[in-house]
Amino acid sequence: MMQPHPDWRPAASLDKLRLRAELLARIRLFFTDRDILEVDTPALSRAANTDPALQSFTTAYNGPGSATELSYYLQTSPEFPMKRLLAAGAGSIYQLCKVFRDGECGTQHNPEFTLLEWYRTGFDHLDLMDEVEQLLTAVLAGIAPLDSVHHWTYRELFLQFAGVDPLAVLPGELQARLASGFGITPVGLPEDDLDCWLDLMMTHVIEPELGAGLVFVRDYPASQAALARLRPGTPPVAARFEAYLNGVELANGFYELADASEQRARFENDLERRREGRQAGVTMDERLLSALEYGLPDCAGVALGVDRLLMIASGVTCLRDVIAFPFDSA
Repeated sequence: MMQPHPDWRPAASLDKLRLRAELLARIRLFFTDRDILEVDTPALSRAANTDPALQSFTTAYNGPGSATELSYYLQTSPEFPMKRLLAAGAGSIYQLCKVFRDGECGTQHNPEFTLLEWYRTGFDHLDLMDEVEQLLTAVLAGIAPLDSVHHWTYRELFLQFAGVDPLAVLPGELQARLASGFGITPVGLPEDDLDCWLDLMMTHVIEPELGAGLVFVRDYPASQAALARLRPGTPPVAARFEAYLNGVELANGFYELADASEQRARFENDLERRREGRQAGVTMDERLLSALEYGLPDCAGVALGVDRLLMIASGVTCLRDVIAFPFDSA
């Protein structure tokens, strides 16, 4: 007789799973009340996100319709197919779905997680920040109400808590400041990669200072624009924001780049950085680029981690406490 597996039970309590269902229902009601269309896009794609910071799971198809094995990627975000829907005239849309990121596992990461992503036509990133606040106010009402809202620029945060200007500092200066001011001396990071060192200072020095409440950070360096437009200035900055709730990174939003040529150049730069870092190459999404060439409406989009939102609403500090079957027991 087979012995029962010791960890067959869910990691999350039934109360946490009921709260998950309640939050999902509230999220859908929020968008229904605003007449925003819920969409459903594939989890599998022939193309992947080129960002070197994101690693995709891969699989293969061997069935009818293909003479040879076809490689597919599990989506790290539904962004690319959702933008194809936007270009096709869908209007403002949202999606709740599972996404997958290889190499991300810990107290605040699970390789498979639930993402809320939405796009608002006619919005810029500042408009969308207001709507993120409205969503969280509605969804958390009576559960874990927002007690404060703060707004910072990326530059203001670095000047306030780290004493450096992130839009003017050099990599070597940043390394010296991390070592002398905060005792942080990592080994193995590329010495000339400014964004790598800025990210380290953000996670180890600045994020612990954000405190309770909802915090918006905007105007990231142009080198961190990803799929966001650039906002003119000296120097230009990315029309991008991140939202933190009680010190936990929760959402990432863009005033979406609509220029197909610029987007192709950014993808190609990502692929070159992957080659330099000896990372696996990925297939660029030509269908997305064709959609951008056809015409993406003026819009802003944001992705929000539902599991992290549930974790904060529940008052726990580990994702496995709010996921029925996390990665190590799936």
